[in-house]
Amino acid sequence: MNQPVTEITRPLVHFTPAKNWINDPNGLVYFDGEYHLFYQYNPQGDTWGHMSWGHAVSRDLVQWTHLPVALSEASDHMIYSGSAVVDWNNTSGFGQNGQPPLVAIYTAHYTNQPLQKQHIAYSSDKGRTWTAYAGNPVLDIGEADFRDPKVFWHESSGRWIMVVSLSVRKQLSMYASRDLKNWLHLSDFGPVGCVDGIWECPDLFPLSVDQNGGLEKWVLLLNINPGHPAGGSGCQYFVGHFDGTRFVSESDKVLWVDHGPDFYAAVSWSDIPANDGRRIILGWMNNWIYAGKTPTSPWRGMMSIPRVASLKKTSHGYRLIQTPVAELLPYRSVDEY
Repeated sequence: MNQPVTEITRPLVHFTPAKNWINDPNGLVYFDGEYHLFYQYNPQGDTWGHMSWGHAVSRDLVQWTHLPVALSEASDHMIYSGSAVVDWNNTSGFGQNGQPPLVAIYTAHYTNQPLQKQHIAYSSDKGRTWTAYAGNPVLDIGEADFRDPKVFWHESSGRWIMVVSLSVRKQLSMYASRDLKNWLHLSDFGPVGCVDGIWECPDLFPLSVDQNGGLEKWVLLLNINPGHPAGGSGCQYFVGHFDGTRFVSESDKVLWVDHGPDFYAAVSWSDIPANDGRRIILGWMNNWIYAGKTPTSPWRGMMSIPRVASLKKTSHGYRLIQTPVAELLPYRSVDEY
C-alpha cells in the first residue's frame, strides 16, 4: 500500500511511486526480511527518460517504504532493466565483515554511441547505497540491443546463470559466471513462439508441477512489445527443461501469462527463503500503446499486484497458474468477492 493520498486516481494496493514516471520492475530480491522493488524511474519528470533505478522495500508486499534512487543515470549511459541477487557465498568478493553483498546486474544504455552493455553494482548496507563496479562493463558484445539480464544461482552446476535478450533478433542468450564479473556464453534460445515484436525482460526459474514437490519443470518468461493478442505489449512463457547450459521448450505454442492489456516486463523475486517456497512475479501494469498518456499526477505508472506462480498439468500441456499473494487477503472486502 502507498502512503495515504488524496489523488482519486491513486490505487490503494498497486505500487506507485510518490511522483514521476515508472515502468519495468527491476532487481526483485528478498533479503533480511525485506522485499526489494527496484524499478525503471525518471527522477526528473512524469514521462519516459533519464532512466534510473527507483527503490522501495516492504515486509509484506503490500505496505511499501519509498527509498532514495538506488542507481542514477551516468554522464554517458542510462540505467536500464536488470536483476539483483544475494551473493551468499561472496563469490564476487564484494562482501564485508562476513556479510553477503547484494549485487545488481543491469543494462547500461549508452547515450553517446549505439551500445548496450551489462554492468554490476553492489551494496553492503541492505540496498540503501550502491557502488558501481570499477571493472564495468562485465559483458559487452558490441550490440545496440542487448539488455535486461536476469541472473540466478544454479545450484547443481555451482555457478551464476544470466539470461539476457538480443531484443531485435528475438533471441535470448545464456551465460555463466563463477564471480558475477566474468561471463562465458553457453547457448541461445529463439526465435520461437511470438516474434511479432521485440523481446525484453526474460526470467527463468524452476516450478514444481501441481505443487506436489515432485516433478519439476523450468518456466521461461519472455516479454514482447508489440504482439500481445489484446494489443501492444505483453508477457509470453515457455515450459521446458534447463540443464545448466541450455533451455529447451517442450512446445512452440504461444502461451500468455496474462490475457489483459496491462501486464508487461514481468519478472520474479529472487532469494525468497526455502521455507517460504513461493515464486512471486510482478509486472508493470501498463501498455506501451498508451503508457505516456495515462491521466495521473504527480505520478505515472503502477505495478500489478504480486502473484504466486505455480504449474498445473492439463490435457493441453503444462500451464502457468497465478494467484494473488496471501498477504493481500486482509485487504479484501467480503462483499467484493
